[in-house]
Amino acid sequence: MALMARRLFQLYAGLALYGFGIALQVASTLGNDPWDVFHEGLARRFGLTIGLWIIITGAVVMLAWIPLRQRPGLGTISNVVLVGAFADLFLWLLPEPGSPAARWAFLIAAIVVSGFATGCYIGAGLGPGPRDGLMTGLAARGHSLRVVRTGIELTVLTLGFLLGGTVGVGTLLYALAIGPLAHVFLPMLRIGEPGAGPARPSGEAVTVTVPAAAAEAPREDALEQESLEKGPEDRPEETLPEPARG
Repeated sequence: MALMARRLFQLYAGLALYGFGIALQVASTLGNDPWDVFHEGLARRFGLTIGLWIIITGAVVMLAWIPLRQRPGLGTISNVVLVGAFADLFLWLLPEPGSPAARWAFLIAAIVVSGFATGCYIGAGLGPGPRDGLMTGLAARGHSLRVVRTGIELTVLTLGFLLGGTVGVGTLLYALAIGPLAHVFLPMLRIGEPGAGPARPSGEAVTVTVPAAAAEAPREDALEQESLEKGPEDRPEETLPEPARG
């Protein structure tokens, strides 16, 4: 019971922070991540808010899970509904950054917050996000995860740009940084299974299973972290040093 309570708290904290990160990056106007370029483009072309388009797009993407035989978890459904809602809430609450320094502060904070949020909701172990599940589902049918991820993200980035979404230096920085950040935060935030045994002492190696690419960056990125939801027999293992703990 206590473990599930912790999982739920971490999941919903992560989703709230993910929405906060999206809002910070959109408000910076320095460039969104590929999916949010698409969501912003839809909002500008067809109306509705970015958050509503995040929700609508997530629901549509989940329909593609049916032929892929992907199984959504509580985290998946919560992701669809809540990330967009939190993004809209924080876009409404955030002040407009008036200076270039403030815009850069928003962007840097957005990337760090998003990396931490990714570790929170993936580490909770209650299901991948809808977009990440689509990528891992396609990869499970014999395609390279990196190729699938790159193809999907280039497609939504191009469509979003044509619709009027913001592409800029923030788009590139997000792609470069989100994977390494997820690799730092996920081992710290991953919640173990009941009866997994005592915690390892600081500095001892810990095994983290990571597939061939990840959610949103050229890293072996956060999406590869999403496929942590699959069984260990389905993916290679990589051993990472356990992060130092304070």
